[in-house]
Amino acid sequence: MKNNIDIEKLKFPIGRFVCPPEISAKNLEYWKATLKAFPKELKAVTENLSVTELNWTYRPEGWKIKQVIHHLADSHMNALIRIKLTLTEDAPVIRPYEEALWAELPDGFENNIHSSLKIIEGVHERWSHLLENLSENDWNKMYFHPEHQRLFSIKEAVGIYDWHCRHHLAHIEQALSLKGTFN
Repeated sequence: MKNNIDIEKLKFPIGRFVCPPEISAKNLEYWKATLKAFPKELKAVTENLSVTELNWTYRPEGWKIKQVIHHLADSHMNALIRIKLTLTEDAPVIRPYEEALWAELPDGFENNIHSSLKIIEGVHERWSHLLENLSENDWNKMYFHPEHQRLFSIKEAVGIYDWHCRHHLAHIEQALSLKGTFN
C-alpha cells in the first residue's frame, strides 16, 4: 500500500480473472449474457460524460476513461477475430498486440468516444450471434497465445472477456466516483 492507496484494488476492482476448473453450461450462459448486455451498459455509463470526465483516470498512472473505452473497442475486435480464427483453423497461433502502446496512439486520446461505442456495439452483436450458434465441439476448440505460451479454449476465452467487460466497466465507474482524484 502506497500512501494508503491500495494500487492492486484500484487496478483490479473486481479481482483478477479466475477460470473455474470445470466450465459449466451455466458459466457459458452467464458469460454470453454479459457480452450481449455490455454495449448498452457501457453506453449508459458513458454517453453523457463531459470531456473533463472522459479525461479522469481510475488510478494513479492509469488510463483515462476515454482510453479505456477505445481499448475495449480494440480488444474486443481482436477477441472476435481470435475466436473466428479458432473456429476456422486448427489451434491457430493468435497475434498478440501491445495494448498499452495502442492506448497511447492518437485515436486512444480522442475525446469523441462514439466511434468506439459503435464498434463495441457492432462487435458484440456479431460476437453474441456467433456464440449462440456454436456446437459443443466448437466451444472446445483452442488457440495458442504466444505471450502466455499455452492453449486457450473458446470457452475460457469467453470467460476472460466476460471478466474483461466487468473489469473495465468497474474502472470507469471507479474513475467517475473518484471525480478526478488522480488527474
